[in-house]
Amino acid sequence: MPCLIGLSSLFFPRIILFLVWLLGNGWLQESFQTVLFPVLGFLFLPLTTLAYAWAWHSGGGDIQGAGIVVIVIAVLVDLGMLGGGSVGSRRSSAR
Repeated sequence: MPCLIGLSSLFFPRIILFLVWLLGNGWLQESFQTVLFPVLGFLFLPLTTLAYAWAWHSGGGDIQGAGIVVIVIAVLVDLGMLGGGSVGSRRSSAR
């Protein structure tokens, strides 16, 4: 089941982030000090927000090792999704 959730977060990160907030028993609230960062993460970098929360909880409140690698990969994927959308819209408008 956790693999299915992890895989679906690559395709639907905002839905999974909402479900983690709704059903996670304070999982996001423990990872972040304020509500501002999860809200901004939901809008701009949802996969990075999920990766940070996972890394924080898997490290017992400390981000280290594999958690840093997962966060860096999530940032690159999020930025790739943002950049890929602008490139695709530029290409379709040029036709």
